[in-house]
Formats: sequence, structure tokens, C-alpha cells
Amino acid sequence: MSIPFSNTHYRIPQGFGNLLEGLTREILREQPDNIPAFAAAYFENLLEKREKTNFDPAEWGAKVDDRFYNNHAFKESPEEDKDMEENAALKIQAAFRGHLAREEVKKMKSSDLEEEKTEENE
Repeated sequence: MSIPFSNTHYRIPQGFGNLLEGLTREILREQPDNIPAFAAAYFENLLEKREKTNFDPAEWGAKVDDRFYNNHAFKESPEEDKDMEENAALKIQAAFRGHLAREEVKKMKSSDLEEEKTEENE
């Protein structure tokens, strides 16, 4: 039992909230009569899946939470960052060159139209 005005703060282990969200979702979906038995069966099923597939939802949830809060779990290496920056710069430069080329074509077309109009008027 907790003390109402206690200064104690417990940290929820990483990934635990994700596991409880999954359990809660399934409880709401299934509406079981015996929730503790359903929870035990749910976690047994989860353990079997983890052993068969080597996929741990708690670990995955911890990484997702860490990515959301700290953005350290999925950071790329500095070399990858540099490559991404170079690729972004190349794309921007190419887009700008394309813009300049399109503007030049517009000018050429408008000058051709003006020449045709002056020739027709003469």
C-alpha cells in the first residue's frame, strides 16, 4: 500500500508499460470473467512466442520508448549522418538547377512568342 504524501517515486522498468498496454488491450477486447487467469494465460502465450521467435515485446517497447524520449537507441553513426547530409545537399542543388533550367526555358518560350507576334504585326 502506498503512503498518500510519500516522496518515493518508483520508476517503471522500460518495456513494462508496453506489456501492460498489450494486456489491457486484450482484456478490453476479450472481456474475460477471470482477469488474473486471463493475464496468466496471456503472459504464458507471450513467453512461448518469445521463445519461438526470439522477439521480446518488452525489449522492443523499451527501444520505442527510448527512441521517443531520448532518441539514442536509433541514432545513426556520424559517417551515415555525413552521407545523408551530402545526399540532401545534392538533392537540393539538383532541384535548384532544375528550377533555373525551367525558368530559362520559360524565358526562351516567351521571347519566341514575342518575336512571332512582332513578325505577324509587320
